[in-house]
Amino acid sequence: MSTESQRHRFLVVANRLPCQRAADAWRSSPGGLVAALSPVAQRHGGAWVGWSGIADDETEPEQQSDMALIPVRLSADEVESHYEGFANSTVWPLYHDHVVAPQFKRSWWEAHQRVNRRFAEEVAASAAADALVWVHDYQLQLVPGLVRSMRPDVRLGYFSHIPFPPVELFAQLPWRTEVLSGILGADVIGFQRQADVENFIAACTRILGVDPREDGTIVGAYPVSVDSEHIGTLAKSAVRDGAPSRIRSELGDPETVLLGIDRLDHTKGILERLLAVEELFDDGTLDPATTRFVQIAVPSREAIPAYRQLRADVERTVGRINGKFGGLGGASIHYLHREYPFDDVVKWYLTADVLLATSLRDGMDLVAKEYVAARRGRGGVLVLSEFAGAADELTEALIVNPHDRDALKDAIAEAVATEAASAHTRIEAMATTVADHSLCRWATRFLDDLEAAVHETPGALPRLSALQ
Repeated sequence: MSTESQRHRFLVVANRLPCQRAADAWRSSPGGLVAALSPVAQRHGGAWVGWSGIADDETEPEQQSDMALIPVRLSADEVESHYEGFANSTVWPLYHDHVVAPQFKRSWWEAHQRVNRRFAEEVAASAAADALVWVHDYQLQLVPGLVRSMRPDVRLGYFSHIPFPPVELFAQLPWRTEVLSGILGADVIGFQRQADVENFIAACTRILGVDPREDGTIVGAYPVSVDSEHIGTLAKSAVRDGAPSRIRSELGDPETVLLGIDRLDHTKGILERLLAVEELFDDGTLDPATTRFVQIAVPSREAIPAYRQLRADVERTVGRINGKFGGLGGASIHYLHREYPFDDVVKWYLTADVLLATSLRDGMDLVAKEYVAARRGRGGVLVLSEFAGAADELTEALIVNPHDRDALKDAIAEAVATEAASAHTRIEAMATTVADHSLCRWATRFLDDLEAAVHETPGALPRLSALQ
């Protein structure tokens, strides 16, 4: 139990800590959530509550940089049942339009409840009186309601970084009432897109019979962004160092470099992208001798069988395409199954003439925003899925339905043929949008609403006061 001197006025609560333990040191964890929230937590001081990423880890809370790290312990069984099971094999596919079929297992749900309660207990013990608590994402949807029952004095915000599905899909969840009630413990509930807000309100209305806005709860769209100033600094350094020219030379000095950079996930549309490029090679629209498609696939959730199968399918497809079109000058598809430091990611952005951000369903797709921020003043073309949240803001991109093979092929062909002046104009407009709607502005807007929220526990709303 924390003493009063160890309690914090501001807490970020997320599935993972922003750092991972490596030997006797901490290193930054990968992922868009960490990239988005670390600067916010550091700027406000306070603490970050999360799992270390290691099962049965006994790491104690400690001060790291400008914020405290408060680890929540998960057993190996809980990692399997809560994280790999309920979070990533039930909620993730359900909320991403059944890109793969969700699985509903009671044992996973039971583990999910235990883990969410443990997070809530840590928050309740670590929050100062009237603290601001910002809970993040689909792994912790029960936490706001649990914290509300333990610490009614704190102000609670909840933000979902992934889509919220239409009620017809969400209603399939056997524990739909408990999940909605958990989220409704928050004073401010945020999503990436207005469509997600509308889906959530519809679910509350149809399943619970309440509209949370009528009791003072703020439910709104808060599209997350990136630190464009930092990206711009990294880009200038990479150009001074000559990195993009070196990478292009290593690729064989092609006329065109296409880039995809994603977690290896079914939602990212990597296979669909590869098949579209293959057909463009087949019909002669793109010349495999002068085109290089670089697909960086960051390893993800490899303990889950469906993800291992996806990796096998992607690698088999890459091999088949290269076997068909590869020549003495090298492979046309460069598949890199690894994670890169972010400064190296920026170098790839600077090398690519075209970024293919063609996810089948995505809350935002920060890669698209990172690309346009890195390419400011340098041109480049963004092909962007209409099913990514970024499409609402980056309207100068070539917006495409990635499920439509012909439309995807046409968008890639148009991107390659785009004149430099047009590409420059489009990138500048999008880079300005990203800079104006910065990461700092996103966090400030949410936290301002949280501080201003009417702070009460509305009796009409079903709060998750206890999990049996």
